[in-house]
Amino acid sequence: MITGFFRRFATAKGCAVAVLTGCRLALGAGLLLLVPFVAAQAADEDVPWVHAIAMHGKPALAPDFKSLPYANPDAPKGGVLTLGVQGTFDSLNSFIVQGGWTSARGMKERPFGSNIFESLLARSYREPFTLYAHLAERVRMPESRKWIEFELNPNARFSDGSPVTVEDVIFSLDIIRDKGRPPYSNWYGEIVKKEITGDHSLKLTFGDGDNRELPLLIAMAPIFSKAHTNAETFDKSTLTPLMGTGPYVFSKIEPGRRVIYRKNPDYWAKDLPIKAGFDNFDEIRIEYYRDETTLQEAFRKGLVDALQFGDPVRWETGFDFPAAKDGRVVKTVIPRETPANMQGIAFNTRREVFADRAVRAALSMLFDFEWVNRNIYFGLYKRTAGYWDDSVLSSVGRPASEQERALLAPFPDAVTPEVMEGTWRPPVTDGSGRDRKVLRAALGKLKSAGYALKEGQLVNLQTNMPLAFEILTKNEDEEKLALAYARTLKLIGVGVQVRTVDPSQFEDRRIRRDFDMVFNTWYSSLSPGAEQYGRWSSAAARAEGSFNIVGAHSPAIDALIDAIVGARTEDDFIAAVRAFDRVLISGAYAVPLFHVSDDWVGRWSRVVPPKVNSLYGVEFDTWWSAEAAVN
Repeated sequence: MITGFFRRFATAKGCAVAVLTGCRLALGAGLLLLVPFVAAQAADEDVPWVHAIAMHGKPALAPDFKSLPYANPDAPKGGVLTLGVQGTFDSLNSFIVQGGWTSARGMKERPFGSNIFESLLARSYREPFTLYAHLAERVRMPESRKWIEFELNPNARFSDGSPVTVEDVIFSLDIIRDKGRPPYSNWYGEIVKKEITGDHSLKLTFGDGDNRELPLLIAMAPIFSKAHTNAETFDKSTLTPLMGTGPYVFSKIEPGRRVIYRKNPDYWAKDLPIKAGFDNFDEIRIEYYRDETTLQEAFRKGLVDALQFGDPVRWETGFDFPAAKDGRVVKTVIPRETPANMQGIAFNTRREVFADRAVRAALSMLFDFEWVNRNIYFGLYKRTAGYWDDSVLSSVGRPASEQERALLAPFPDAVTPEVMEGTWRPPVTDGSGRDRKVLRAALGKLKSAGYALKEGQLVNLQTNMPLAFEILTKNEDEEKLALAYARTLKLIGVGVQVRTVDPSQFEDRRIRRDFDMVFNTWYSSLSPGAEQYGRWSSAAARAEGSFNIVGAHSPAIDALIDAIVGARTEDDFIAAVRAFDRVLISGAYAVPLFHVSDDWVGRWSRVVPPKVNSLYGVEFDTWWSAEAAVN
């Protein structure tokens, strides 16, 4: 009887040889040891299959939904969309170190869309973090989140018509784990077991379930064709396209100049509800421009259909041309319902000059936002204070809760008293560009950190070296802002050189960490999670190609990211993010700049956005051609 039991158990769906061996060993120690394992298997089988999963709470849309709420399912198909970006590209693989910063835009990203690569589940951007069935037609995951199981859509196809298989999924996860860049390689490395549980199904098991976000991140992994991907050279920058499952294929690739995507008429998912109202153009062109002025001029001439504006000056004054006056060009404001992105001038704390937090905090005080906003930006910006401004996740203006204080208790020096009490704000100046009160306060902090004025220079009394550094910029807008900041710094004897380089040199220096200060944007969302490891963790500070620009390496940061990804309730999650925000603010890793609460988009009337927008602002993959609508 016992032998028959094991035979039936071993041939049950999903049971592997390793599992059977474990059962036999358990028998030798006593049959009762088998009971917890059997109970766990039974519990796993009770986890239901669903059409969607959410980070917190439940998905908003029922299984029979017709389209995502920010897409128009009746949008006409056809026409061409031309977008413009500043910079260059020399790679078609954005998932490796060599291509992380310099890959072609639009392959898989928001807001350009998943044009080439897709994932097992697809995100709805009208919800903080919810994923719906896509390459996988259903999914199941226990409350513990120790594993996740996918069942592939049998109709899923790569662009050459070949089916997407479980082997392709395993290959994709393994190749990025082994040869991808952080944070992707870190995420996929946390999978401890992959089980093929059926012809179209795959179960992935994780170590302990502490990273509550991990199953969702795995569900968004790009899926490559095993048969058409060279595993040996995957980590080398290439202009040979990888094969994906997306709605477009490459039509033309001109390195550094343009990339053209052509609609695949045989796209496998074109009739799925998750794609209704998406991918409406026959062709998408992304043109590259070396500088912002040339890009703006291309837009004015009609060479670019739609352009996001980040500079209030250009937004206010850049529409004085005939097409804008007669209505052929429209200024479109698209609200964002997410935390403000943190734009700042990052300190490279790997440099000795910025190793002292007190020095960084003093230098941060000397950015005269009031002068800059009034004299350069028409007063249209709001001052940024933290990393999740304008949201429930922000710590600014809120005293730390007991839950936050408990999280921060092991790290008594990680948060300054005023940040802990919610009273800290960036200094407010008189707008003169030389507010003596702020200058004196900053100089006092620098003197406490061991500096003194000698013949008009601020000098470190221990090393006798002047406080001097370079701000690296890549365009005239950054240069203009850096020069304004440098003027204020020089008033107290800080030596600053502003160096503007072309985009390719800028990216090369940023990748090699060859800078003192550099402009950077930390993108925010309502669902921060494991991506914070790549931006802030101690491991990322040492990893080549990571997004830890500033080189932060703090036990408090590492512990709080763990708390964020391990949060099981919304209250736990909010407390962890706010505590994390306090540590980042207190660390003075960047000079906080400014933000607006909307996306500013100039568009020619020949392209049309939907009436309902995503929480995250502009999504070009839901726009359509006005000319196609007429035809």
